[in-house]
Amino acid sequence: MSDTPDRRSADANMQWGGRFTAGPSAVMQEINASIGFDRKLWRQDISGSLAHAAMLAKKGIIPAADEAAIGSGLAGIAAEIAAGRFAFDVALEDIHMNIEARLTERIGEAGKRLHTGRSRNDQVATDFRLWVRDAIDGLDAQVAGLMRALAGRAAEHAADPMPGFTHLQTAQPVTFGHHLLAYVEMLARDRGRLADCRRRLNESPLGSAALAGTSFPIDRDMTAAALGFDRPTANSLDGVSDRDFALEFLAAAAISAMHLSRLAEEVVIWCSAPFGFIRLSDAFTTGSSIMPQKRNPDAAELVRAKTGRVNGALVGLLTVMKGLPLAYAKDMQEDKEQVFDAADAWALCLAASTGMVRDMTADTARMRAFAGSGFATATDLADWLVRVLQLPFRTAHHVTGRLVARAEAKGVELSGLTLAEMQAEEGRITEDVFSVLTVDASVASRISYGGTAPANVAQQAARWLGALA
Repeated sequence: MSDTPDRRSADANMQWGGRFTAGPSAVMQEINASIGFDRKLWRQDISGSLAHAAMLAKKGIIPAADEAAIGSGLAGIAAEIAAGRFAFDVALEDIHMNIEARLTERIGEAGKRLHTGRSRNDQVATDFRLWVRDAIDGLDAQVAGLMRALAGRAAEHAADPMPGFTHLQTAQPVTFGHHLLAYVEMLARDRGRLADCRRRLNESPLGSAALAGTSFPIDRDMTAAALGFDRPTANSLDGVSDRDFALEFLAAAAISAMHLSRLAEEVVIWCSAPFGFIRLSDAFTTGSSIMPQKRNPDAAELVRAKTGRVNGALVGLLTVMKGLPLAYAKDMQEDKEQVFDAADAWALCLAASTGMVRDMTADTARMRAFAGSGFATATDLADWLVRVLQLPFRTAHHVTGRLVARAEAKGVELSGLTLAEMQAEEGRITEDVFSVLTVDASVASRISYGGTAPANVAQQAARWLGALA
């Protein structure tokens, strides 16, 4: 490791060329520097530089000996950074200039040749795409892990009834497994959005240079292939100024975080005493400083809250980009912190959600007791009137509504009415009607594709577990 960080700081403006004779003010240095956050890009920056140097040597733009020195020097820098021994210098502004300055210290003149045929504009665009691509791959694996956890619990509870809600009012019985599988479907769409984002971002800006391309005979296909891109970007102006990939990533993150927040909200509700549908262990709850009986679902509440961070990152970057003319502008330095923060928040929310799903214990008896409450089998009664008595559905709906009113006045569920009381509203009703008014009969009858019948749920859970294996 060099012992001359002060010299690097003093010579920082040499990285810009000879136009400037004096250094920046302290305020300018503070607002201009990004090394405090873009150091996260160091792996991607070194990968891009290695690919660029290999291409320059193959095209005869730099000597092979310089490429070898650059490769060795960058490997040493990577080891320094990984070991925490690299002296990041705010005067060098960003990760690109920090690495380049250190490279020149280590290998001399050969280090100064690395930047031939490229600009920090295409360099950062390339690094950022590589980082987002890596983040997508990691997050996709986490989303798949949560899907597996949910599908596994769905298989376990394929036949356990719970109340289904609309407007958070009891609607019809469903199974707990069916409810959990709804989130598997949401998360599958989240993975689809990540895959779409990855496919569209997978073009290499490297070689676009500052904005107009370069006069050197570079091979952009070679560097694109070396970095795992499908192709180089087709327009140099767009190559350096596009941040659609970051916006699309944040949009996917925001939608997925919203899904996680919905699940978290239900966990909070299900844990509450009036419901008591599930219990979380000490691993995912906290206590109260004053109320000794409390078990607070703080992990779920924080997942719910962190959605705001992800949404804010999307709105923030949209606002940064909305008024920028082509090509690059320093405004784009504000693109990274938001993406880094959103990716970290999303990853943490996925980890917490997966942990809670695996940890929770369902009180199936309590769920079952609530599943038939609130006249939840009213639709089953209406369907029976249509199917057996051939009533028009709207007529059956009205008859059922009157029977609900009778049951409510009597203080019982529909199954608590006598046959005579039912026949007072529709004389052709028979004893058979009571066979559809149980919770188990209700869920078992929902055999349409995508319905809550236990056999359907078991089949869908098995399908997902197979697909995610």
